[in-house]
Amino acid sequence: MSLDISTLFLVATLICALLGVMLHYFGRQEKMPALNWWGNAYLLGAITVALWTILSPIFGEAITLAMASIGFIACGMMWNAARVFHGLKPNWPGLFLGALAWLAAVASLPPEQEALRMTIGAAIVAAYAGLTASQLAAERRKSMHRRWPTIVVPLLHGAALMLPIVLADLWPSPHSGFAGNVWVVLFAVELVLYAIGTVFVIFMLVSERSVSLHKTAASLDPLTGMLNRRGFSEACARMIEREAMAGRPVSALIFDIDHFKSINDRFGHPAGDEVLKLFAAIVTNSLRISDLSGRIGGEEFAALLPCPIDEAVTAADRVREAFQNCGIEVDDAPVATTVSIGVAGGPAAVELEVLLAAADTALYQAKRGGRNRVVATVEQPVSLEESRRKAAQTREHQVVARGSEVGQAVA
Repeated sequence: MSLDISTLFLVATLICALLGVMLHYFGRQEKMPALNWWGNAYLLGAITVALWTILSPIFGEAITLAMASIGFIACGMMWNAARVFHGLKPNWPGLFLGALAWLAAVASLPPEQEALRMTIGAAIVAAYAGLTASQLAAERRKSMHRRWPTIVVPLLHGAALMLPIVLADLWPSPHSGFAGNVWVVLFAVELVLYAIGTVFVIFMLVSERSVSLHKTAASLDPLTGMLNRRGFSEACARMIEREAMAGRPVSALIFDIDHFKSINDRFGHPAGDEVLKLFAAIVTNSLRISDLSGRIGGEEFAALLPCPIDEAVTAADRVREAFQNCGIEVDDAPVATTVSIGVAGGPAAVELEVLLAAADTALYQAKRGGRNRVVATVEQPVSLEESRRKAAQTREHQVVARGSEVGQAVA
């Protein structure tokens, strides 16, 4: 069975054009510049193959050399699309370097060195494929079994593209002419497979990026931008595991903004939201980059520090002083901003709920002691069950205390 070369390249052209339009469409929908770069590369490749197929019988070798130069630019666009996808700027010199190298080789080599020129062209494409694979594999946080298609597909393209062109010159088929060579058929088939395989890789990467963004959004508090309770718990579990392997202690802090309800009642909920955002910024700026913090309730925040309890108390007092002296005003009226903080420390591998329950007990003592203060628990967290029991008792005392305060206010 014989395959018509023109038909194969026509199919490759139509597939590349269709995939290019599809990538452009999704690029506009998802607002991802990388998809537009990939779409442009596919469209340029489709135009190049179409023009070469149509005009090569008329203009001969001249149009082949010109279209090859444009094809190298399309390869450079694929590489730059991978760069843009990872947040890097396009490499404009690298975009045209392959085409310039090809034109320089054509101009410097005599016409009888056609085999060497084709080998150089194949090497340029293989180099771009290697750069693309390297860029797509640059996301070090991904495990290898998740990243292998992004590496293998471009590398296979570089090898498969270089092999037919090189072997077509070193081991020609019995048919006369380049168009009758069996390796050209393999090149056309490989071009179609690569186009489809690359789009599969692209959408796999975009899907992973979307899932990651949604997961991140689900772990963040929309008002303050801090971790919410779920995100804070997951991040703390990883920190505790890491610190336990190193045998280092951890400390938990719980912050409760004093009289926050009165701020909402006096100045309105928008003012209360501004106070929450201000406190979140103070906590973030006052703690180290290695510390974790999040909003776990209405006006309640928490932090986990990889350090002994005495260092955690110092950090907590730094937050308290910064919030007390922030000087926020609403309608030219000063707002009293104080916070009560409970601190608890524990040995390596202590459970997060144990630490938070102990810190919550210390927070209750700080509020009972007059608020606007830091209190550290003197007891080492022992077990999760005991910590839950103490936390429940603390909550009962808080409810009773608040009921007494309300009763006195009404009286």
